[in-house]
Amino acid sequence: MRYVALIDGKPGAYGVVFPDLPGCAAMGKTVDEAMRHAGDALRDWAEVTEEGGGRLPAGRPAERIRQDSEVREALRGGAQLASVPLVRSTGRPVKANLSLDAGVLAALDEEASRRKLTRSALVELLAREMLVRL
Repeated sequence: MRYVALIDGKPGAYGVVFPDLPGCAAMGKTVDEAMRHAGDALRDWAEVTEEGGGRLPAGRPAERIRQDSEVREALRGGAQLASVPLVRSTGRPVKANLSLDAGVLAALDEEASRRKLTRSALVELLAREMLVRL
């Protein structure tokens, strides 16, 4: 599931809000940092909402969100829309058989070793970061 986010700000202070999720917001010094925090905020917002007995609203498509007057005004002022995936941590690992180029696998293993992580932990970390950027 993905939600549309509105990113606004200036270098050193960017904010992200989700028009369909009241109170769900994140900040960062860079757009990339704000987007990483937005993924965390989205996950936390979903967990708190469901723990309180609420249901997650269906996200509207970007075309519909662009029709909101506040969003239109923000976009005219330089804000941007982005799509953020809801990535839940289940704490339940599952096996996945992946085929990778031998050179990529060697680089992954080297980086995992440098960071003192397992190969699986590094792949999960990279996947989480990349999902937010898509």
